[in-house]
Amino acid sequence: MLTAGRSLLVSVALSLAACGGGQTNGTPTPTVPATETPSPPPYRIFVTNESSGDLTVIDGGTNRVAATLPLGKRPRGIKVSPDGTKLYVALSGSPLAPPGVDESTLPPADKKADGIGVVDIPTLKALTVLQGGSDPEQVAVTGDGARLVVANEDTGLASLLDIASGKILSTFPVGGEPEGVTMSPDGRTVYVTSEEDSQVSVIDTSTSKVLKQFDVGPRPRSSEFTPDGARAYVTSENGSVVSVVDTSTHTVVKTIKLTGENVRPMGVVVAPDGKRVFVTTGRGGTVVAIDTTTNEPVGSVTVGQRPWGIAISPDGKFLYTANGPSNDVSVVDVSAMSVVATVKAGDRPWGVAVR
Repeated sequence: MLTAGRSLLVSVALSLAACGGGQTNGTPTPTVPATETPSPPPYRIFVTNESSGDLTVIDGGTNRVAATLPLGKRPRGIKVSPDGTKLYVALSGSPLAPPGVDESTLPPADKKADGIGVVDIPTLKALTVLQGGSDPEQVAVTGDGARLVVANEDTGLASLLDIASGKILSTFPVGGEPEGVTMSPDGRTVYVTSEEDSQVSVIDTSTSKVLKQFDVGPRPRSSEFTPDGARAYVTSENGSVVSVVDTSTHTVVKTIKLTGENVRPMGVVVAPDGKRVFVTTGRGGTVVAIDTTTNEPVGSVTVGQRPWGIAISPDGKFLYTANGPSNDVSVVDVSAMSVVATVKAGDRPWGVAVR
């Protein structure tokens, strides 16, 4: 049997429940939403800006600039460490020297600015600058993540650098104006292009010796391997060609001629499934797609001004091109070969890497 006091309490409780509960003077008590942690981007795009000396970080998926990080003078070539935690960026104190410039009129090189910048990807912090030889332009990382191979543009050398000690272990003569440096998928060899001598040097990473040098088209810029390592593709700016290389013998098995106004092959990337190769054409302003089965061009898309560096998303759905004079990055839908976004970068974007 309920007492009068308990009856009153029960009556009030039932009344509150009928009215929705948790109200004061007819006003509902506010509900505090659960705190949601933003999902991290599926990947990030890292762009070196040669003239502004910094790094633009773009979130994949949204194509929004997440950060801008100062690096040093003339950041150009950029690579991601095998474990995905570091970026290695070639920095140079040599003055810009466009084609046709009288180099005697240029200011002296600032050799103290030469080096390899190291960036921690999780925190987006510049950690240190390693000695990288004179005038570094591009860089590759060995499969174990312990060493770097650096193209030293003004000396005609490639340097083998021990990351832990920061010391150069050895140097290799690789022809005049070396630029592109690419590690094979198995980590056994490195291809270094020589702009001046129109050749590629093959370095054996286990013996630290030059295995072979072979000729390609005039002024080779970059190279890239297929995922299985059986083929490599080398771009040659002045010849408007792409050389297809059999990596078992390090010989050119086909030369692909690219057509179009001012087409000058520069950067190159291979799709994750190995079915397509994508080449930036510099002053041609386009990206050309090549079928790796037929080794014939199968499409192209106009991007920004003078596209140079190029990278592809991990799923192979999007391309990213560094467009120097227009100071931006074009985002290309691979299936449609169309530009779906343009992202503002720093001054003279040069290299691109994706992680």
